[in-house]
Amino acid sequence: MTPYTLTQLTACIDQSLAILSSQTFWVRAEIASLTRKNGHGYMELVEKAPNGQLAAKMRAICWSNLFPILAAFFEKETGQNLQAGMQVLVEAEVSFHPVYSLSLNILNIDPTFTVGDLARQKQETLRRLQQEGLMELQKELALPTLPLRLAVISSEQAAGYGDFTDELNQAGFAFRVQLFPAIMQGERAEASIIDALQTIGSYKEQFDAVILIRGGGATTDLGCFDSYPLAAACARCRLPILSGIGHTRDVSVVDQVVFMPLKTPTAVAGFLVERLQQQAERLQRLRLRLQKTAEIQILVRRHRIEMLRQRLTACSPERIYSMGYSLATYNDHPLRSVSEVPAGKVFQTHLSDGTFDAIRQS
Repeated sequence: MTPYTLTQLTACIDQSLAILSSQTFWVRAEIASLTRKNGHGYMELVEKAPNGQLAAKMRAICWSNLFPILAAFFEKETGQNLQAGMQVLVEAEVSFHPVYSLSLNILNIDPTFTVGDLARQKQETLRRLQQEGLMELQKELALPTLPLRLAVISSEQAAGYGDFTDELNQAGFAFRVQLFPAIMQGERAEASIIDALQTIGSYKEQFDAVILIRGGGATTDLGCFDSYPLAAACARCRLPILSGIGHTRDVSVVDQVVFMPLKTPTAVAGFLVERLQQQAERLQRLRLRLQKTAEIQILVRRHRIEMLRQRLTACSPERIYSMGYSLATYNDHPLRSVSEVPAGKVFQTHLSDGTFDAIRQS
């Protein structure tokens, strides 16, 4: 039995694959990993069985003369960057190398397949949230009349966070903002935002609302906002969440479970400022109404006092004296009857301009 050298065997395999190498195939697979290096895209494609076990795996390469073009085209059509975890449909040719073994050489990609799969995943996530009763939990919460204490989840360097705080500061209200920094895009965003929500939950008595914002930049790398774990964490938060995560192509799953979705961080700040302005205007109207009511009450009471003064004046001794009446007293007590003064005793008669003594004769 003549042994083969490894080189001879790989050459034999290469000859056997010559027929496959002469044609291309459209292949459905999941990207298990993706590395970008020197303009090339190195992937590991996998297929999983219904039970989740690995059914097939193969290396794939998209060379630098095509990868930037295909990646940009994919991003434009889907609003997502090519990344691990995506289901893709690629056109590829089988390639065999004596050192690097069997792989696929990617020549094209169909973004509509991925768009359809992303839409399917999104609908499945929404269906699961609905079945678990999580879609309406945030809507059942109440936003305080004056939401001044705000827990903000954002990247500290994000332009959207700066726009948000600038808008609040210019309004002149006593907002108290505390930032809980998080990664807002990419593969680590989901876990980072969930961690921030859990931290806020430990101090929920100190805040009126949670603000989830991400502004500026492209609409790519936002797949985390359609994920079940993040959407469920938002739904279970016991503080109302106002989101402004900048989706322009579509409404995310997170937007559909939070208390109030708004387009941008500036829109969130504008809503909060307008809410306080409405309360301030209401308080101003109440103040003016109370002031007017108080002025009317003062006028009414002044009128009553004047009426009482006139009545008192009409009954005063001075006025009675001026009409020709007098007041008789005996031992400093007003006399109401002649019998109250003994015969021969002196009593006093009071007039408007003085007092004189008189004697009862009989």
